[in-house]
Amino acid sequence: PARLGDASDGTATVVDIVRDGSQIGDAFRDRLNAMRLRKGNTVKVLRKAPAGDPYQVRVGSTTEIAIRKTEAKLVLITKS
Repeated sequence: PARLGDASDGTATVVDIVRDGSQIGDAFRDRLNAMRLRKGNTVKVLRKAPAGDPYQVRVGSTTEIAIRKTEAKLVLITKS
C-alpha cells in the first residue's frame, strides 16, 4: 500500500489504515482521529514545505491540518 508521506501534491486519496507500531502511541492515534484522519476519509496533500516537512493536508472537504513527514508515513492510503 501507498503512504500519505509519499503522495504527490494535489492527489486525492482515501485513508486505508493508520499503522500500528512502536513509533505510534495512543495519544498520537487519538490526535489523528480528532482531526478526522481515519479509515475511509478522503485526504489530499496540498503542499509540502520546501525542506519536505511538514505537509499541509486537507481531510474531507474543509479541514486542513499540518502533519510531520514521519507521521504521514504511518498513514496508509489508496487512490480515490
